[in-house]
Amino acid sequence: MDAAIDLSKALDLENIRFQLIRLEDTITFHLIERVQFPLNPTIYKPEGVKIPGSNLSLFDWMLREQESLQSLVRRYQSPDEYPFFPDALQTPILQPLNYPQILHPNDVDVNKDLKEKYIHVILPSACRQCGKEDRGEAEENYGSAATCDVALLQALSRRIHYGKFVAESKFRQETNRFVGLIRAADRNGLHAAITNEMVEKKLVERLKLKAKAYGTDPSIIHGAEGKIDVEAVVEMYKETVIPLTKLVEVEYLMQRLEGTPWKV
Repeated sequence: MDAAIDLSKALDLENIRFQLIRLEDTITFHLIERVQFPLNPTIYKPEGVKIPGSNLSLFDWMLREQESLQSLVRRYQSPDEYPFFPDALQTPILQPLNYPQILHPNDVDVNKDLKEKYIHVILPSACRQCGKEDRGEAEENYGSAATCDVALLQALSRRIHYGKFVAESKFRQETNRFVGLIRAADRNGLHAAITNEMVEKKLVERLKLKAKAYGTDPSIIHGAEGKIDVEAVVEMYKETVIPLTKLVEVEYLMQRLEGTPWKV
C-alpha cells in the first residue's frame, strides 16, 4: 500500500477511486512495455528454459525470485498485496509497519485464476503478431519480456484485490442490506449490489483515451502507429480485471460475517 495513502481514508470511495485510476495508469504503461516484445510462449512453459535447480518456467522462476526479494522489504505485509508464491516469502529485514485492521479477516485470493488468464488470454490478445515462430532463447528477448510480465502481473493482482476495500466500504455504507444478502448466500444479489454499470462504462471510456494517448508519439500528428492495441487494453479490463474484481468483492462479502454478531 502506498505510503501516500491516508489510512484513515482507506475506505472512502473517492479515495479508492483515486487509487484505482492510478493503477489504470500503471497497468497501461506496463502493458505498453510488454507488447514491444513478441508473445514468446516458451518462457511460460515449465523447463522451457533450463534453469539450474528449478523445473519452473522462466516466468514463474522470475516471479518467485522477485517476490522472495521484495518480501524482505515488507511488500507482502501491505494489506493490498498478494503473492503468487507464498512459500517464497522471507522475514523482512525492515521493521514491520503498523497497518490498522481495515479489512475483515478473509482468505480470498484469485492470483491463480489471474495468472492463467494473463498467460492464455491477455498476452495472446495484446502482444504483436509477428508472423514468426519463437526462435529460442539465443535470439529472443526472453529476460526482458519476463521482467515486464512480472511488473504487469503484480500490478493487475493489486488492482483486482483492491476490490476488497470497495466491498468493505459498501458493506459499511449499507450494512443491513448486505447482511441480508450474505445470510441468504445470495451471490447473484451481492453481484448486483456491487455493480455500477455507469462507473464501468466511464472506466472503459477512460481506458480507451489513456491507451490511445499513452501509446502514441505526441510529436507525430498524423499517421502514427500506436504502441498498443487500444481494444486489447479494453478487453483486458472487460474480460479479466472487472470480472475477477467482482469475484473478489463477492467472495470477500461472503466471509464478512464470520466472527461477528451478524453471523447466525
